[in-house]
Amino acid sequence: MQREHPNPSVRFFERQFRGQAEAGDFRLNPFELAALPHLHGRMLDLGCGMGNLSIEAARRGCRVLALDASETAIVSLRERAALAGLDVDARRADLAKWTIDEDFDAIACIGLLMFFDCDTARSVLRDVRERVRPGGVAIVNVLCEGTTYLDMFDPSAFCLFGRNELEQRFADWRIVEARLDEFPAPGQTSKVFSTVIALRPPA
Repeated sequence: MQREHPNPSVRFFERQFRGQAEAGDFRLNPFELAALPHLHGRMLDLGCGMGNLSIEAARRGCRVLALDASETAIVSLRERAALAGLDVDARRADLAKWTIDEDFDAIACIGLLMFFDCDTARSVLRDVRERVRPGGVAIVNVLCEGTTYLDMFDPSAFCLFGRNELEQRFADWRIVEARLDEFPAPGQTSKVFSTVIALRPPA
């Protein structure tokens, strides 16, 4: 029997991912759809969730390392990748403590960093920047200031980024896309997302 995860955010997504797996709902979200055309080569999907982006990237020839804290998500991703014969290495990991120990042509970090305390979130973001190869791409998506839906957070450890913070942190790269998106959420609340797609300058 699967034990309940101690982190409230992981428990929140375990419930969501179980529902998606049971329903066979493997659609890409809007941020994953925006990321997909930019992915190539050796790719890291950091906080991959159900792995829908990993699957589609692998179908397009990427060699994917996919990491998430959710057991449900990783088990589902492994099964789907194996069934399709895709090059996806899916691993369960505590991403607040994970160190990226190789360089990648593409790193996608979509909907992850806000679930860490701000010091950890910014440390992981620095790690992402350092581990993209020259000429490679980083796709980063976070919840930012103005978000009022907080039910999915561990109250002791979350981070709402500044609305322009991602752009500022990639200001020395070539920013292909930078956008803010706001979506309604339960209880007359809202989610405000910042997304940046940035190319690291060639060496």
